[in-house]
Amino acid sequence: MGHFLNAMKKYATFSGRARRAEYWYFELVFCVIYFALLFLGPSVHESFMILAGFFGLAMLLPALAVTARRLHDVDKSGWMMLIGFVPIIGQIWLLVLYVTPGTQGPNHYGPDPLAGPGAAPQM
Repeated sequence: MGHFLNAMKKYATFSGRARRAEYWYFELVFCVIYFALLFLGPSVHESFMILAGFFGLAMLLPALAVTARRLHDVDKSGWMMLIGFVPIIGQIWLLVLYVTPGTQGPNHYGPDPLAGPGAAPQM
C-alpha cells in the first residue's frame, strides 16, 4: 500500500524515475479497488458502477505519471507509452519494458531510485 500512496503523492509528476515495485503495486491496488467497485459494488447498490467510473477517471493521470516514470527508469521516454496502441506487439513490448530492471546509477531522467538518498553516486 505504501508504493500506491507514494505514487499518489506524485499525482501528476511525470519527471523522475519509478521502481518496478512502485509501478506494479500501484497497478495491483488500482485493479483491486476498481474491480471491487465494478463487480462487487452492484450487488450492494447500483451507484457503485458510477463510482467505479469516477474512480477510473480520477486514477487516469496518476497511472499515466507512474507509467512515464517507470519508462524513465529503463531509460526510455514516457512517450513510449504510445507504442501500446500498436496491436499485440506494442503491448508485449511495453510489458517487457515494465518488467525490465531499471538502469543502475543515474540516467538522464534522474538518480537511481534504488540508490536511496544517502548513497554515493555510481559511475
